[in-house]
Amino acid sequence: MPIYDFQCSECGYQQELMRKVSAPNVEGCPQCQQQTFTKKVSAPNFQLTGSGWYATDFKNNHNSGSGKVTESASANAADSAKCVPGCACH
Repeated sequence: MPIYDFQCSECGYQQELMRKVSAPNVEGCPQCQQQTFTKKVSAPNFQLTGSGWYATDFKNNHNSGSGKVTESASANAADSAKCVPGCACH
């Protein structure tokens, strides 16, 4: 489910809420209880859960954090050094 920014046009209260895409755009404000709590136009924000995502499983696997370059990274650097600008191999 996407996370949306909401803001009350009456009292200015702001909050991020997780809502279905099909949920109504206007809700009651948790602060002043007016029906002026609406979705703001903002950059998309979502949260990946479970396994198999880059952020949870692969983000730190390319480097152990010791500052050493892995063998596959050095092989890729050598391969890309052979390429010419505009190649389609990388």
